[in-house]
Amino acid sequence: MILLIYLDSHLHTPMYFLLSQLSIMDTVYICITVPKMLQDLLSNDKTISFIGCAVQIFFYLMLLGGEFFLLGLMAYDRYVAVCNPLRYPVLMNRRICLFMAVGSWVGGSLDGFILTPVTMGFPYCGRREINHFFCEIPAVLKLSCIDTSLYETLMYACCVLMVLIPISLISVSYTRILITVHRMNSAESRRKAFATCSSHIMVVSIFYGAAFYTNVIPQSYHTPEKDKVVSAFYTILTPMLNPLIYSLRNKDVAIALKRLLGRCVSTQKIKVGNISRNY
Repeated sequence: MILLIYLDSHLHTPMYFLLSQLSIMDTVYICITVPKMLQDLLSNDKTISFIGCAVQIFFYLMLLGGEFFLLGLMAYDRYVAVCNPLRYPVLMNRRICLFMAVGSWVGGSLDGFILTPVTMGFPYCGRREINHFFCEIPAVLKLSCIDTSLYETLMYACCVLMVLIPISLISVSYTRILITVHRMNSAESRRKAFATCSSHIMVVSIFYGAAFYTNVIPQSYHTPEKDKVVSAFYTILTPMLNPLIYSLRNKDVAIALKRLLGRCVSTQKIKVGNISRNY
């Protein structure tokens, strides 16, 4: 998806620029969990260093927070496209798009820089065996020698706030979109508006559904088995599904993919033709 958006000039629009940032986050998400998980499955040495665990926590927090903010800003992009199409080039110019992307990455990074040192600063003792497939904060805190309930409460409040801010933006944006679509007289215009937003709605529903369980539902309702399943869902499955959702439900992406494949086939034919002439 990243390569397709970069190579096809027809996809050099604000929506696809933000989508490319989402794809980058999804790619890094998979890179910080899947390689280590596969190594643990194929090897008898199922250990991770203290620094390696801290790195996993930092990138997990950065990408989780970054994706929260980015999906909220993508909802605003869809609101402008549907409700203010004539002002779209002004309201979503290059500078604003860059600000949105950088803001999402910085917002997620702040979460990582604040929580990672605190989490890894607790004393850990006992067997030091994490009941998880990667270093997720709740699983790591269970190994602490001291009471971490106050920190967990503060972290829970922080996570709820981080979820509520983008969800509020998404809710307001789509409420305005629904009002605008309801006022449209043309059935074709309504169909285009829903087609424009459907992929984003699906991605938001999948990601925020899993994130809501992990970050908003109190830990007393969690079990290690459920946590592993939900974590695998939004750190592995969701990043793999996002490009498919946007490519299968988006005509622009499908057309761009056909153009790229057509170009590759044409290049191969030219090369074969040149070789034939040489002989």
